[in-house]
Amino acid sequence: MGISRRKFLGTSAAAAAALTFDRSANAATPRISVIDRARVSEPAFQPVVVASANGIRGVARAYDMITRQNADTLDAIIAGVNIQELDPEDQSVGLGGLPNEEGVVQLDASCMHGPTKRAGSVGALEDIATPSLVAKAVMDYTDHIMLVGAGAKKFALEMGFKEQNLLTEKSRRDWLRWKACLNPVDNWLDTRSDSAASPPPTASLSFDDPLHVKFTTGTINMNAVNAAGDMSSVTTTSGLSWKVPGRVGDSPIIGAGQYCDNSVGAAGSTGRGEANIKVCGAFLIVEFMRQGMSPDQACMKTIDRVIAMTERRLLDPAGRPLFDLQFYALHRDGRFGSATAYEGARFSVADSSGARLVPMKFKFARSERPQMPEVRCRRA
Repeated sequence: MGISRRKFLGTSAAAAAALTFDRSANAATPRISVIDRARVSEPAFQPVVVASANGIRGVARAYDMITRQNADTLDAIIAGVNIQELDPEDQSVGLGGLPNEEGVVQLDASCMHGPTKRAGSVGALEDIATPSLVAKAVMDYTDHIMLVGAGAKKFALEMGFKEQNLLTEKSRRDWLRWKACLNPVDNWLDTRSDSAASPPPTASLSFDDPLHVKFTTGTINMNAVNAAGDMSSVTTTSGLSWKVPGRVGDSPIIGAGQYCDNSVGAAGSTGRGEANIKVCGAFLIVEFMRQGMSPDQACMKTIDRVIAMTERRLLDPAGRPLFDLQFYALHRDGRFGSATAYEGARFSVADSSGARLVPMKFKFARSERPQMPEVRCRRA
């Protein structure tokens, strides 16, 4: 069957148009190369765990649980802080923590779970070595967020936690040394005014062979993000050594001792809790990160806020704080940071590069650090 020139040209034009359209469509359709396929299969977020310096073993354990066992971030970091809670050599948390002024160990802890937006906390808990787990139990099994004192202990025992004496012989001896002191630096104020504190009555005594008594505001904070971008945070402590019975610091306060927002990041603190409570430090850091600050910037901005909110008796003549306070922050995208007032502190990080200690950002050089108050006494 013959074909006219007119029909041939028309058919050819239609075929050319179809071919052109097909090529255009193919060009508009995204093509995934072998490299792109590899990128697609990579996790959307990089798992990272950060903690205070005493959490170096804990971040390694938590990171391993998150990356190898696919553990929930909160379960992983609580397992991480349990190392310190159960270590009698760490006198700032859990078993062997330094006691209050009556020789009783009282523990505080709080936690937040980013994916479920839930939180739990315990304060002034006695005779239970792992308050972080009790805080999680409050979160998991009650409609409450915080339990304190005798009620917190009763709850823990009902949940099956083991009661034990937390005052080790080492901590008991340190407490007895403190009790033997003519102590100018206890937790009772020598003046009610906001002026610089006058010298305590014992300041003029001659100190022969002075004793240096342990004094700690130590704590452990830990924060984590997994490959799905889910986050959690936890802080646990035995609190300020030789404290007034019933004193609760920032560690069990949601938004102060730790805070987690699964859409932004997590943060926490160690150090003088009273200074942090007044600025809601962990919450403030997360909000600063929400506004676009890096973790380091957010932590340092919060240090500035702490100093601005500190009463005169706790500042030296140059306006520098007479205490230590550290902040730690982790952004959901895996960036991490920290800040402290004075040079020299470090914090723990675990990621694909391993577990390590990293120097903290600081506001004042080591040479600018004032003489901090300390417990010194002569033998009774």
